Amino acid sequence: MATKKSTPSWSDVKTRLADFDRGGLIGLVQDLYAASKDNQIFLHARFGLGDDVLKPYKTTIDRWLWPDVFKNQDTSVAKAKKAIADCKKAVGQPDGLAELMVFYCERAAGFSNDIGLQDEGYFDALVRMFEQALKTIAALPNTARPALLERLDDVRRISHNFGYGVGDDMDALLAKHGVDD
Repeated sequence: MATKKSTPSWSDVKTRLADFDRGGLIGLVQDLYAASKDNQIFLHARFGLGDDVLKPYKTTIDRWLWPDVFKNQDTSVAKAKKAIADCKKAVGQPDGLAELMVFYCERAAGFSNDIGLQDEGYFDALVRMFEQALKTIAALPNTARPALLERLDDVRRISHNFGYGVGDDMDALLAKHGVDD
């Protein structure tokens, strides 16, 4: 009877990596780079390569929160949020994450307002991201906050058009986090 082999884990990979020399590691990273566009985006962001390391993440957020309805594209909150999570893994800088979170809110609110979207789940995700953005902005230096908060305030104003209490929830979140209208 054959024994069942356990699923490999990071620990197993780490053990194998210890045997690599510098050239072997560079070759492995090169192979990973060539294997997928996501790996390329990750490495570019991690090493700060390119003019705007946030651009690929914004492109993904934009695609999934403001789809081309004439091409029958759909929305996906999960895929838009994954772009933020991916950026956090690659870079993890609070200012970049705050920018992506505010951008997420702008795109979600703009799309909803533009086409008259009435999707409670989409709105709930927008309000949750709005709160995450506020918390992330609060951790930034005082000089970095005003422009981001102004953009979120624009989102809040637009969101009063949606119903479902979206704008009211955002009003409460702004008050809770010490930001007055």
